[in-house]
Amino acid sequence: MTEVRDEETVRQQRRPEDEPGTGVVTAFGRQLKLLRTRAGLERAEFGKRLGYSADTVASIEQGRRIPQASFIDKADEALGAGGVLTALKEEVAKAQYPSFFRDAARLESDAHELFLYAVQAVPGLLQTEEYTRALLAMRRPLLDEDTIEQRVSARLSRQETFARWPAPLVSFVIEEAVLRKPFGGRDVLRGVLENILLIGHRRNVEIQVMSNDQEDNAGVDGPFTLITPKKGEQIAYLEVQGRSILVTDRNEVRSISARYGIIRSQALTPRESLGFVEKVLGEL
Repeated sequence: MTEVRDEETVRQQRRPEDEPGTGVVTAFGRQLKLLRTRAGLERAEFGKRLGYSADTVASIEQGRRIPQASFIDKADEALGAGGVLTALKEEVAKAQYPSFFRDAARLESDAHELFLYAVQAVPGLLQTEEYTRALLAMRRPLLDEDTIEQRVSARLSRQETFARWPAPLVSFVIEEAVLRKPFGGRDVLRGVLENILLIGHRRNVEIQVMSNDQEDNAGVDGPFTLITPKKGEQIAYLEVQGRSILVTDRNEVRSISARYGIIRSQALTPRESLGFVEKVLGEL
């Protein structure tokens, strides 16, 4: 079965927490404010105890900002909430991502294998904070600052995938052009290339570059991700222009998986690829 999440589908299936000021994010904020005021703490004092500004606390209480897991844990302990706040942590975490990406994020967080082919930008799992912020700032229509900050934090938190144990096998094939696009400026590009090199040396990660000089490229149909859960069959995830498709039909997934194998064979080897990234970095 192929699940298509186009704009109309997303609009019809959008859950309450997708909208600012509603759903679980607002429920969490109201509960936080109630517990804080009962404890007799002003926002500034409470924020200082947790290491956050009064403005950040206000944004969370008003449902304008999605709190990170670390904030929730600290707040629950500081207010003696006895798990009232941490009980909402999983649902709040889901609201970090755009609605069209939530299913993929859930699958990715528990994947046994991840294979990604990138043609437009450095994959989220390899991005730096500055690179992510630059990409989100270029979105049209414009995203508000709170949304940008939420999505930067959410995207960076996905990189915890690399630290899981047992570690998932992660493979990337990235088009050379992606490595040369100076989104956010040369310093930002330099930072993300350094991050690619850092992550590329992990034992469970293989990064390959598809050279611009390669005459044969099986990836002409565009980017995709293959996700293999710990329990279950491989799934393909496709995304473009805020629309997403989860492909679960065995024959379709098998075809995409075979295509990825061909793409890998056409790209530079992992060793050659890291050398190539170093070369591009040296040219900046």
